Amino acid sequence: MSAPLPAPHMPHPNASPWRMSVAPMMDWTDRHCRYFHRLLSRHALLYTEMVTTGALIHGDIERHLRFNAQEHPLALQLGGSEPADLAHCARLGEQWGYGEINLNCGCPSERVQRGAFGACLMAEPGLVADCVKAMVDRVSVPVTVKHRIGIDKTENYGFVRDFVGTVSEAGCSVFIVHARNAWLQGLSPKENRDIPPLRYALVHQLKREFPHLTIAINGGLNTGGQVAEQLQHVDGVMVGREAYHNPFWLASWDADFFGAAPTHLTREAVEAQMVDYMAREAAAHGTPWSAMARHMLGLRHGQPGSRRWRQVWSDHRLKSLPVHEVMALASQHSGSESAGQALDTLHA
Repeated sequence: MSAPLPAPHMPHPNASPWRMSVAPMMDWTDRHCRYFHRLLSRHALLYTEMVTTGALIHGDIERHLRFNAQEHPLALQLGGSEPADLAHCARLGEQWGYGEINLNCGCPSERVQRGAFGACLMAEPGLVADCVKAMVDRVSVPVTVKHRIGIDKTENYGFVRDFVGTVSEAGCSVFIVHARNAWLQGLSPKENRDIPPLRYALVHQLKREFPHLTIAINGGLNTGGQVAEQLQHVDGVMVGREAYHNPFWLASWDADFFGAAPTHLTREAVEAQMVDYMAREAAAHGTPWSAMARHMLGLRHGQPGSRRWRQVWSDHRLKSLPVHEVMALASQHSGSESAGQALDTLHA
C-alpha cells in the first residue's frame, strides 16, 4: 500500500488562499471527491457541497460536516437566509474545523429559491449583510460570499457593485464572483451555467473599484492560459466542472499558480493512493468503493485507453470485488480494445 496522504504544505507566502479553488458542486464535491482533489493539489482551496442551515439544525450534523483532516485548506459553504440560523451553523462549521464559512448567494435552482436563499438573496443586500454580520460575530475564521454578477436579464454593473459594497461593510472581505447573471425563471440550474453570457469585465471592474477586497472569479475557465489571464485582473480563480471532469489538471496548479516545485505526479500513483483510501473507508465505514471511485473517472481524461479504464471502474458487476482487484483489472484492460469482451468473460 502507498503511504497515507501527508498533511498539506503551506502555500507560497505571496499567494492568496483564494488564488486557486475548486467550486462547491452539489452531488460532486463530497469528502471523497475532496480527498481525491487533495491528492492532486496541495494548495488549492476546496469547498464542500452547499449545506443548508435546515439540514444542520434538524438533520445529522456528522453526516454533513465530517471530513478528512488531509482535505485542508477547506471551506464550508452554507445555504440559508436567517441570520441567527447561519450564525449557529457557522459556529458549528468552525467547531468542526473548517477554515472558512462561505454563504451561497449564487445558486438559481427553484428548490433553493423556495428556501429564499441562493441567487435570489442578491436582491436583498441588506439581508445578506445582516447574515454576514451575524456569522462574523460568531466565528473567527473568514466569512466569504459566492454570488453572481446579477439576477435575471438586468445587466447593470451598479447592481453588483452596490451588493458588494453593502455586504463588505458588514465584515466580508472576500467575494467569489460567478461572472454570469442567474436567471431565476425559465432556465434550469444546468442552463444557468451556460446560457447567461459570461462578462468577466464586470468582475475586473469590481476589483478596480474595491482594491482592498479579495475578488475571485468563477465561470467558464478551463485552461491554464485562461487562468493566468484572469490572475492579471483579480486575486483568484475558482474552477468548477473542468476540475471535476479533467481532474489531473489540478496536478499542475501548485507549480503554475502557487510557486511550488513540480511534483511529477503520475495518474497511476494518484489512482493507487485513491484506491488505498477507498479500501480504508470501506473497512472503517462500510462505504462502497463505487460511491468513491465515481469521482476519479476523469483521471485519465484524453489518455489512450481511458474509455476502457472508465468502463472497468463503472462496471456494476464488479462492485462485490475488493477495490484493489478492480484497480488491477482496470490497469489490465485500459489499453485493450477487447476490454468489454474480457469483462464479459470474467462474469460469464
